[in-house]
Amino acid sequence: MSKNSNSLLAFVLGAGIGATLGVLFAPDTGSNTRDRLSYRLSKYKKELEDLIEELVEGKELHLNEAKTEGKRVISDAKNKAENLLNDVNKLIDQINKD
Repeated sequence: MSKNSNSLLAFVLGAGIGATLGVLFAPDTGSNTRDRLSYRLSKYKKELEDLIEELVEGKELHLNEAKTEGKRVISDAKNKAENLLNDVNKLIDQINKD
């Protein structure tokens, strides 16, 4: 994971822990506190799942781009090598004719 995604994950985790502690120490009944805590945790869970899905999709995209770029580089190198070999063969043929 990149530095930005680690920072974002740390922020989300810190916000979740802070919200949880705030709810736990708030003067309210236990059932209301549990209900609010459950709601907030499910909301944060959904946001975290979305973030993880986004990161995984981004990683797959980068892998696909890297594979495509790698194939292009290999193809270009192969074409250049073939052209160079043809030029060398032409030079050898010209030298042999003289």
